[in-house]
Amino acid sequence: MHPVQDKAEVAIDFPDKVYMGSFSRGSKFEARAENDGLYIKLFRGGEDSREVEMHLHHYLLADILTEWAASLAREPAMNESHRDNLREAIAGIDKALQKS
Repeated sequence: MHPVQDKAEVAIDFPDKVYMGSFSRGSKFEARAENDGLYIKLFRGGEDSREVEMHLHHYLLADILTEWAASLAREPAMNESHRDNLREAIAGIDKALQKS
């Protein structure tokens, strides 16, 4: 698992309950390809321990990324360090997809 460098917030709303939690520095994550999508795990240890696992199938992941791109185009410019970090990650994804 890898250290979380920023922050993730998670909310799950069921009819009778709401679960909310955050994963920030001190938390860990795992992300890996599975044959039909992307597996993501967020883990926070300690007294207030929590864990979230999610699997996004390829078509849903593509739809999410497409919608995110459209919303980014409508927003003010992102700060340079976030933008550079995301560009580097996206270039890595593109390179890996070209091998497939």
